[in-house]
Amino acid sequence: MTARALIVDDEADIRALLEITLSRMGLETQAAASLDEARHALASNSYALCLTDMRLPDGLGIELVRDIQIHHPDLPVAVITAYGNAEDAVESLKSGAFDFVTKPVDISTLRRLVNSALQTSQAPAPPQVEAATDQPQLTGETPAVEELRRMIAKLARNQAPVHIRGESGTGKELVAKMIHAQGSRAEKPFVPVNCGAVPTELMESEFFGHNKGSFTGAVADNPGLFRSADGGTLFLDEVGDLPIHMQVKLLRAIQERKIRPVGHSQEIDVDVRIISATHRDLQQLIAQGQFREDLYYRLNVIEIDVPALRDRRADIPTLAKTLLTRISERHGLPQSELSQDALRTLVSYDFPGNIRELENILERAAALAENEQIETTDLRLQPSARIDPANEEEPTTTKSQPANIDDSLAQAEKARIIDALERTRYNKTRAAELLGISFRSLRYRLKKLGID
Repeated sequence: MTARALIVDDEADIRALLEITLSRMGLETQAAASLDEARHALASNSYALCLTDMRLPDGLGIELVRDIQIHHPDLPVAVITAYGNAEDAVESLKSGAFDFVTKPVDISTLRRLVNSALQTSQAPAPPQVEAATDQPQLTGETPAVEELRRMIAKLARNQAPVHIRGESGTGKELVAKMIHAQGSRAEKPFVPVNCGAVPTELMESEFFGHNKGSFTGAVADNPGLFRSADGGTLFLDEVGDLPIHMQVKLLRAIQERKIRPVGHSQEIDVDVRIISATHRDLQQLIAQGQFREDLYYRLNVIEIDVPALRDRRADIPTLAKTLLTRISERHGLPQSELSQDALRTLVSYDFPGNIRELENILERAAALAENEQIETTDLRLQPSARIDPANEEEPTTTKSQPANIDDSLAQAEKARIIDALERTRYNKTRAAELLGISFRSLRYRLKKLGID
C-alpha cells in the first residue's frame, strides 16, 4: 500500500512544493489549509506522516502536534518553522514533533526528514521478548529501570535532542546507544565523544574536520565528528567540560545544521541527532558563567535521568551475574559466582562509581578468588574516600567512613587513583573513567596529591 502524507499549510505555493516533492518520493498526499481541516482529515483517514506549518489561520501548528500526540501517537509529525526561529523549533520538539524544517524549505533536507519519518512510522512494534544479544540492553527489573526503558522507546521515535543526566558510571552512553539503536537512524553511525578528553586547541578540527595543510600538523584530511556521524547520532559525553568558545560554535552547528571545516570556505550541511550527557549540574555552570544558557536549552529539549546504582539495589544481583559472565568471556576464565555473604555485602555498598565501579570490583575479585566462588574478602571493599564528581575541591566520605580524618582520606584517595592508573597503564583518560570522575577532576587530584 502506498504511504499517505498529510500536508498542512495555508500558503498554496508551499503546499504545492511539498506535494510535488513527496509525490516524486512515491507518497500519496492530502492537503489542508487550516487546523480545522487537518483535524477533520485525521479523523477520517490514516497517514504515515504529517507536515504542518507553525502559523495557520486558526491557530498554531503546535496545537496539531499536541492533538496528534494524544489521538495518533504513532504518527510522526514535522513542523515547518520560519528561518531562525529557534524557539518555535524547540517548543515543537518538546511537544512531541518528530523533527522540524525551516523556510525556505530545502528539498534535500526535506527528503531526508521524510525518509527518516517513514522508517519510524513503518517500523514494526518491538516484540515482547528479550532483545537480541547484539543490541545494547539495560539489565534490571526495578521500577526505575522499567521507566527508563519506557522513556528510551519513546525518545527513539523522534529526532529531538536529548540530554542525559546521571552520575559517572551509571550507563549514560548505554542509554544513548539504545535510543539510537531503536530509532530510524539505527543503520547509520553512532559516534561518541568525551568532550573533556579532547585537547582545547584541537576541538574545532575534531568536531568539524579540516583540510590537509590547513594548519601545522594537518597532514591529511579529517572529516570530523559531525560528518562522521552524518545521518546518525553524535553523542556528546561530559558536554559540561566544553570551553565557552567551543560552545558558541556547537550552538551554531546545531541551530543551522551546517558546519565549516577548518580551511573550508563554504559551509557543509550535516544531518545528525544530538544526544548529550553530563554528571555535572549545568544550571550551576550557567550561574557561574561557564556554560551558555542558549546552548543548554538547545541540548536539553528532552531530559532523561539515569538512576544511581544505590537507588536500584534490587538490580545488583542480576547485574553482578551479567557482569561476571562478561568478565569470564573477556578473559577466558571459568564462570565465577558470588557467595551469599559476598552478594549481601555488594547490595549494602553505596557504589559511588556506580555500575562501572561494580564491574571493576568484580573483575578484581574474579582474578583474586581462590576458586570459582567469590567470597566477601575477595571483594576488598575497604572504607575509603568517596570521590564526588560534583565537587572538584574536596572528597566526601561514604557512610562507613568517619569524619575529620583528612590524612587517612587523602591516603585512601591516593591509593585508589594509583590503582586506577596502574590498571590502565597510566592512561589518564581511562583511569578517570574507572574512578567515575572527569578527566579535568583527575588532573586536579594528581596535582593536589603530588602524583606524577
